[in-house]
Amino acid sequence: MFASPAYAQAAGGGFGSGIGGVIPFVMIFAIMYFLMIRPQQKKIKEHQAMVKALRKGDKVVTAGGIVAKVVKVGAEGENEIEVEIAAGTKVKLIQSTITHVLNKTEPAK
Repeated sequence: MFASPAYAQAAGGGFGSGIGGVIPFVMIFAIMYFLMIRPQQKKIKEHQAMVKALRKGDKVVTAGGIVAKVVKVGAEGENEIEVEIAAGTKVKLIQSTITHVLNKTEPAK
């Protein structure tokens, strides 16, 4: 009627136990890394380089959709810039809120 303990213990591990059970998880992580994590890191580096290259006179778009002209860029350690959104209207922004640079100015000689 009932299975004896010997038969119950005989059903052993196959491919699912040991290293065979870990391989799918490693493959899923590798796929997620190359499809999601790595492109995001590349995008972040490009954005940081764009923000670091901002100069006085550049025309930029903020995260809020405001088109402005850079009036003053803070020192290396500061993360604030001053932009002019209208004639005589200057606003301080955090550099990371700049999403696009529309017009780059040429460096002064």
